[in-house]
Amino acid sequence: MSDIEIRDDRAAGRLEAVTDGEVVGRIEYFVLDSPGDALVPVHTIVEPAHEGQGIAGSLARELYATARREGVTVAPLCPYVVKWAERHPDEAPAADPALLRAAKDWLRAHPGRF
Repeated sequence: MSDIEIRDDRAAGRLEAVTDGEVVGRIEYFVLDSPGDALVPVHTIVEPAHEGQGIAGSLARELYATARREGVTVAPLCPYVVKWAERHPDEAPAADPALLRAAKDWLRAHPGRF
């Protein structure tokens, strides 16, 4: 397998894993701005032919790194990212419960987004 490039398509709300010009995995997310700034991952998807290669973990790690660089929080709603964060507390600080509630409220208010 070639090296994986991870790129952030903020306008589309996708963090993408690309190899040989092909998107092989992604985290779909939205940006929350109230009650605090946060990246909110909703889905993690890896193409079946690329499962088991660490792509989802690389995406989760980069999402938290991006949040750190931008000085924002990650409020994970995606079950995979939640589990990844539990396994990597040194890289993935827990989100404030009020921020998680606000993220869930935003998602409910935008049912067609994901």
